[in-house]
Amino acid sequence: MSLFPDIRIVPFSRLTQGSRWRAEAMRSYSAPQLLWITKGQGRITVAGVTRGYGPHNAIFIPPRTMHGFEMTGQVYGSAVMFPGMADLDLPDTPHHLRIRDGQVQVEITGLLDGLDRELTQKRPGARRAIRHYAGLISVWLERQIELAEDVTSVPVSARRLVAGFAALVEKDFRTAKSVAGYAADLGVTSTHLTRTCNQTCGRSASDLLAERKIGEARRLLADTRAPIKEIASALGYASPAYFTRAFQSRTGITPTAFRKAD
Repeated sequence: MSLFPDIRIVPFSRLTQGSRWRAEAMRSYSAPQLLWITKGQGRITVAGVTRGYGPHNAIFIPPRTMHGFEMTGQVYGSAVMFPGMADLDLPDTPHHLRIRDGQVQVEITGLLDGLDRELTQKRPGARRAIRHYAGLISVWLERQIELAEDVTSVPVSARRLVAGFAALVEKDFRTAKSVAGYAADLGVTSTHLTRTCNQTCGRSASDLLAERKIGEARRLLADTRAPIKEIASALGYASPAYFTRAFQSRTGITPTAFRKAD
């Protein structure tokens, strides 16, 4: 049995194996994760804010935070998942860090390499070593957050609003709730919410909501045998036919064709 069944380091090459949609679809995880990018560039959306990323970027994503990012075969790095380790005192908000100091870059690379060795080689004392490496990674992250400059020009008020919207979407996207309903919960108009989403990530509020629903639909179609009508109902669509139209408009193929192709 593994010492920590869920804590793991996943190379980006594995995230893009088979189907790129798994990396690019809007989704969330129950565990916090740290992305360490060593090569390549693209754009990532976390909690409703889109930023460009490049080499030596560290991106921390708290649990149950909606996100998705562009990834090609030319992007290299690792995703580190930290489930069941609440004592690490990891942040409860997202952070996008651009690490310019070469020594600091070497430091995190060494910590990740050490953690990976302990996870895979299962040497004596590995349990304590894994926990210590995880703790040192959390300390490294805390220090870099303290030193970091704000890498976005988006006003704090806008970031707060879209983060609140993203959190509500993550909670309620399986229902038939509309953008107007989310806006009412946030105490703003639909127009203001959409304008702010466009400002922070270049997408409308309805696009973000639809992308989260379709991201989950893809996962259910690929990873389960649930009938399409059950998936439509589980995601709050009024009918299987409406779900099929919405899915096809976003992906270019029907749910049935997607399931067969994946």
